[in-house]
Amino acid sequence: MTHTVEKIGGTSMSRLNELRDTLLIGGREGDDLYGRVFVVSAFGGITDLLLEHKKSGKPGVYGQFANSDTGHGWHDALTEVSKAMIEAHEAVLDHPGDVEQATDFVRNRIEGARNCLIDLQRLCSYGHFQLSEHMLQIRELLSGLGEAHSAYVTVLMLQRAGVNARNVDLSGWRDDGHYTLEERITKAMEGVDPAAEMPIVTGYAQCTEGLMREFDRGYSEVTFSKLAALTSAREAIIHKEFHLSSADPKLVGAENVRKLGRTNYDVADQLSNMGMEAIHPKAAKTLRQAQVPLRVTNAFEPGDPGTLIDDQPAETPAVEIVTGLDIVALEVFEQDMVGVKGYDAAILDVLTRHEVRIVSKVSNANTITHYLDSSLKTMRRVEDDLAKLYPQAKISSRTLSMASVIGRDLSSLCVLTRGLQAIAEAGYESIGATQGPRNVDVQFILERNDLEPVIAALHGAFVTPQAKEKLKQAA
Repeated sequence: MTHTVEKIGGTSMSRLNELRDTLLIGGREGDDLYGRVFVVSAFGGITDLLLEHKKSGKPGVYGQFANSDTGHGWHDALTEVSKAMIEAHEAVLDHPGDVEQATDFVRNRIEGARNCLIDLQRLCSYGHFQLSEHMLQIRELLSGLGEAHSAYVTVLMLQRAGVNARNVDLSGWRDDGHYTLEERITKAMEGVDPAAEMPIVTGYAQCTEGLMREFDRGYSEVTFSKLAALTSAREAIIHKEFHLSSADPKLVGAENVRKLGRTNYDVADQLSNMGMEAIHPKAAKTLRQAQVPLRVTNAFEPGDPGTLIDDQPAETPAVEIVTGLDIVALEVFEQDMVGVKGYDAAILDVLTRHEVRIVSKVSNANTITHYLDSSLKTMRRVEDDLAKLYPQAKISSRTLSMASVIGRDLSSLCVLTRGLQAIAEAGYESIGATQGPRNVDVQFILERNDLEPVIAALHGAFVTPQAKEKLKQAA
């Protein structure tokens, strides 16, 4: 196939009018406009209002509905979503007729969702029906509103500009069919010709598997990757507001960062583990198995090829990216642990039960330390459960950070040794450090306040031209 499947994130969608003039149309004319299928996220901030704020956890419509006694809270929250959606499309649409159509679309979907939730609340006032049994479906229903809106608005804008754009709504709105994700996508794409039209596809897809059950808010990348695989796309492209670079420009200086240009799925997995997702690991697996290469680009620099991610190994050893993550170190010390099996399995069971994500772990004869991506509130519950299991153990949690040096091939670069030297020369200390035998990442454990300057120090030691020349000579 000659078409690409391309995903646009929510923050970029809020600049849709700019994307029209660069990525979506730009200088293209005629047939050059086509051969591209776009998967869109909701406008920036809309999913936060529908579900909960991704960072602060402030409840949106879903959270208000789940905890509501009177119903007034979620009603008001849904009205706020309607206002925010209208403001979003008013900011990007130029023609009054398009604005009017988009506003009617929002009111129809929002009031439809409101009536659905009212009916469900009324039904569950009877003892035979439990609201808790329907919360996942409610979360899915609300999620689909954001992407359905952004896709509809995008099509209006493109059609106004003379593009043969087509709305492909996978959200299952008022659809009485029951389809798997593969069936939903296949059915929706029947009769669609990417060579002669520009399909705009919703990032959310309603399906029997329930995308949010496993992926929660990572569902749009799952839809994107499945669509690329099922249609045998030539390439899958994720458009971000920035290039996939060697470090955060705010930490090391914009003049010092380097665009990766090319890497592989192994590095993408390491980035995901550090909370810096180029793509959801399950979505990456789908693309790998379908042999569809992935490209990450800057949406507002359409002439730049960005970074290609495939299965190819590096030609020469090199550090590609330095990043970091705030973590909590959970330490379980038990003198009687030596030679006894089962301690680690029991700890893993507790962490799984509390849905705590493990970033890394180390252990010795009598101590197991897990480095976790979790809140202290959750960690207190974990500690309580572990204390009941192992009353003689000393259990503690500590807020730390982890800096990670990542590359397709770090062999012969002495990253662990040189990294510790760079940290010491910058005036800091690494509490711990680990390197696996696969030579794709090295992790340095630090005090929480030391993370940003240490990332800058490691980047200076491994990525700048002068550092690369030294590493080349050493290798």
